[in-house]
Amino acid sequence: MNDHKQRALDLVVKCTDPAQLRKIAANARRKGEEEVRRAAQRRLYEILPSEKPGTLEYDVWQSIHALEGELSDERGKTTRLSRTRQKISRDGEKQTVSDLILGKVSDGFRMLVDRHLPELTFEAVALKHPSRFDERVLKAAADRLATEGFHFTS
Repeated sequence: MNDHKQRALDLVVKCTDPAQLRKIAANARRKGEEEVRRAAQRRLYEILPSEKPGTLEYDVWQSIHALEGELSDERGKTTRLSRTRQKISRDGEKQTVSDLILGKVSDGFRMLVDRHLPELTFEAVALKHPSRFDERVLKAAADRLATEGFHFTS
């Protein structure tokens, strides 16, 4: 790994400024540095949620920010998951996650898996917080991920 790339990756790890991380990701994309771009995007998704890290709420919002960020980046315009955000406002994070897992495979699940981010799906989020969900939700989450070749444990 070259010195410039390593310095960029080191900067990403320490950065807590969303604007700076977006700039690093954009520059890396322009230069064809996919590893740096992905690292900056992932770090951005870690710092955007206002909820306390380690909580279900944090993980749900990290997932939402990740999918919105990936879609915005690909489409070249801001993309928001309006229906998911509205459902969370109405029903809360836990109920939204449960409902989406127990329903048909959501577009969000498919999009995150297709973008190599299965650990940010609501299914993975539920498995990360098993005490918050009933067995039916956890089994559905594990089965859906296993169908895609992913095995997460709590």
